[in-house]
Amino acid sequence: MKSWLVYSSAVLFAHLACSPSAQAFVEKRYVAAPTESQWLLTVNTPLECRLVHPIPNFGDAHFSSYASKKIVLDFELKMRRPMGATRDVSLISMPPPWRPGEHAERVSQLKFFQQFDGYIGGQTAWGLLSELERGRYPTFSYQDWQSRDQRIEVALSSVLFQPQYQAFSQCVANLLPYSFEDIAFTILHYERHGNDLTKASQQRLAQIAEYVRYNEDVDLVLISTYTDSVENKSISQDVTERRAESMRVYFQDLGLADERIEVQGFGKRRPIADNATPLGKDKNRRVVISLGRTQL
Repeated sequence: MKSWLVYSSAVLFAHLACSPSAQAFVEKRYVAAPTESQWLLTVNTPLECRLVHPIPNFGDAHFSSYASKKIVLDFELKMRRPMGATRDVSLISMPPPWRPGEHAERVSQLKFFQQFDGYIGGQTAWGLLSELERGRYPTFSYQDWQSRDQRIEVALSSVLFQPQYQAFSQCVANLLPYSFEDIAFTILHYERHGNDLTKASQQRLAQIAEYVRYNEDVDLVLISTYTDSVENKSISQDVTERRAESMRVYFQDLGLADERIEVQGFGKRRPIADNATPLGKDKNRRVVISLGRTQL
């Protein structure tokens, strides 16, 4: 008990050192004791990674990363009771109670907004992970919105952090290098002779397939096929319909129900380029794939 009292006093001292004008005394403090500290990898897929740390009597801390062209990291301090007023927040890196000789370090000054969870992104979010990896306790300090003479201190415990952090890091390394928005609307093209997609389009279709396999939220696939003006109207229509059906089978084989797939062949209607040139015909000989999902 004594070590935790010393730690609480150190947090207050650090806050006062960082904010000379602060007058409030720390009375409300939330942190997991070493015996109850948990880190949980709750989502581990090629689309999302989520590391969660329960904070007793307060809420949960969430680190999340998603499939994207760039590796991004979001941090959310999810509160059981939303903020009742916007507050300036001091982010302080504290030593654990069993390393009292180390000093507190100021990390950043933040703002938590009324009726929202505390959010941090970018380099500051990565910095939180670095402090935890060092065995330190990132601590958020702000004035209680219900009582002007009290402060709230919320700390992340580094106890048992390392094993789950390693698993989280591996998950992040395995995220797909593209997001839903990157593939939600795609135009593929066919070779000049035959019904095979170009190599670039085959690679793009493989990316779409990989994303759909892991994302159960994709509930609609719209497929529209077109051809150039080489053949007559009836033959062009037949070609695009056969290509459309081939695409339907492709997505069915991925596990999508038939009612979630809509296909249509437009023949040589709706050209997007001049059919008088080979390049224009290449552009018109295409399939357009649009994806829809229930959760954005």
